[in-house]
Amino acid sequence: MTTTSAYGSWESPLSAQMLVSGAVGISEVVPAGSAVWWAESRPEEAGRIAIMRWENGLSQEITPAPTSVRTLMHEYGGGAWWASQSTLWYVDYADQRLRELQLQPDADPQITILSPEPKIPRGRRFADIRPSVDGHWLISVCERHSAKQAEPQNLIVAVARDGSQTMADLAHGADFYGSVCVSPDGSQLAWVQWNHPNMPWDTTTLMRATINSDAKSIELTDIQVVAGGDKEAIVQPLFSPDNRLHYLSDRSDTWQLYAVDQQDPVMTVDGEIGYPPWVHGMNRYGFDEQGNVSAAVFRDGVDHLDAHPEGTAFQSIRLSGNNLAFASSSWTSETTVHFNDQVVRPARQLPLSNSYFPAPEIISFPSGESGSDDIAHALYFAPANPKFTAPDGEKPPLIVLAHGGPTSAARSQLSLAQRFWTSRGFAVVDVNYRGSSGYGRAYRKKLDGQWGIADVQDCVAVARYLTKRGDVDSKRLIIRGGSAGGFTVLSALALYDTFTAGASLYGVADLEALANDTHKFESRYLDSLIGRWPEDAAIYAERSPINHLDGFSAPMIVLQGSEDTIVPPNQSRMIVDALDKRGLPVAYLEFEGEQHGFRKADTIIKATIAELTFYGRVFNFTPAGDSVELDIRNLAQSTSS
Repeated sequence: MTTTSAYGSWESPLSAQMLVSGAVGISEVVPAGSAVWWAESRPEEAGRIAIMRWENGLSQEITPAPTSVRTLMHEYGGGAWWASQSTLWYVDYADQRLRELQLQPDADPQITILSPEPKIPRGRRFADIRPSVDGHWLISVCERHSAKQAEPQNLIVAVARDGSQTMADLAHGADFYGSVCVSPDGSQLAWVQWNHPNMPWDTTTLMRATINSDAKSIELTDIQVVAGGDKEAIVQPLFSPDNRLHYLSDRSDTWQLYAVDQQDPVMTVDGEIGYPPWVHGMNRYGFDEQGNVSAAVFRDGVDHLDAHPEGTAFQSIRLSGNNLAFASSSWTSETTVHFNDQVVRPARQLPLSNSYFPAPEIISFPSGESGSDDIAHALYFAPANPKFTAPDGEKPPLIVLAHGGPTSAARSQLSLAQRFWTSRGFAVVDVNYRGSSGYGRAYRKKLDGQWGIADVQDCVAVARYLTKRGDVDSKRLIIRGGSAGGFTVLSALALYDTFTAGASLYGVADLEALANDTHKFESRYLDSLIGRWPEDAAIYAERSPINHLDGFSAPMIVLQGSEDTIVPPNQSRMIVDALDKRGLPVAYLEFEGEQHGFRKADTIIKATIAELTFYGRVFNFTPAGDSVELDIRNLAQSTSS
């Protein structure tokens, strides 16, 4: 039997607490001999990241609490650790120093601090850590901060493993470095580098050098450019077992696999293998001992891997010898860790049937200016709760999700944060607007000079498309997004009257303020998305939602972390204060100690319930379950008028 109840008010077993209770985020996976290691981020431990290890059926946590393994390289992090059979190298979030942990057969692990203490706290940051084959050094990307420099210096360094805290600079001069890899015979080092104003998915250069090292010294010689250059983005270099250097290039539009000194791809797939390196440590392919390739392929909005046809999203594809390890998820399962044919870290068991998790509809729809032939893409999730149905003739409210980046993509996996809404009677559409990854370079570059235009048009277009198709209620259209997606939210609410409510999470309100107050990695990102600063200041002003307050009319909730250095809190505060002064309904929650993206369990729970409470009050329905006290400024006078 089903209960008839209005959309949005359905009772759901998927509570806000379930989003975090027992939840872990699985990121990088590293196989090493007969063992496999992985990283777990835990909301219930304030977002702490622990390193786990499995061997011969036994899983154990290796890093002692309260250690959190996380680098602040580029602020977004990634690549904060590496492992061999019995040794872990990692960055401790507390001080950003590099450590070595040696497992002992019958004793506690031995931990040695390898990098020297910087002059300013967290002033040296490390990522993409790799040991030299001779065993004496760790080679790493480094970000060196100084009180005397406006921008930190990026370089490649070597850190001695003998505990002397000796460091040697190996390569410098470029603005950015990433993807350090060592050849199997230990003779070669390769990496990717790029310069302002490029991002690593715009134009990068693949470098290769000879390693000369012994116990006391290390240096690189014969440093040379081997691939890349103008309008080619090379990502994820990797040596095959025969010491031949491979890499992913988008020179043919989609990221395919190439080898140095060979113009044509060594492997061509229907779709693309690569993904923009927002974080360090990403890996989408690997070689077995015979040189055979295992690779994840993104196609039509969904990920594919031959070794696991049930999966829909994959990360950290790596091999050690012939042992394949990776992390995967699907539409019905959260992330699991695989080692060959075994699941060594299963997903948590959810007390919900798969009827709550139907696969989305993959849709493409027309967008752009009138007369344009532009097409955008999205994943559409209809309301899904086997115990409820809506009254005849009622259509559900729609949440349009604008992903961050903006050079990123909708995730093709189970997201309880999305199903929280669909199980309550909301429809959700996750938009791969023009500029998103997974559809090739040409599609990705459609956002150049068009941020705040193309992405907004596509979010508006999908709402209108689903309304016209009869799927959703045109009077209850919500747009929601975080970071760059928050900018899309604010721009859509300022420039269009399509949406009747909005939710901005740490979104950009003032592009001029962002250009003058953000971190090095993205400090010139707006050159391609908007225009050069300050030469194109007029465009920055025109695109900034803060300068289009007359266009706002829909109620909005704004959520922000107090310690966000990527999109600082002043961005959210300024738009909230401006809308409040204009008498528009607006709610604001700022979470102490949170950064860019919410990691703490209490924050995630409160933010989710507050958002549901907000929609209930704005659209005049009573949500089932928990609620919070929420100050929606000006809502009463807006309703009465």
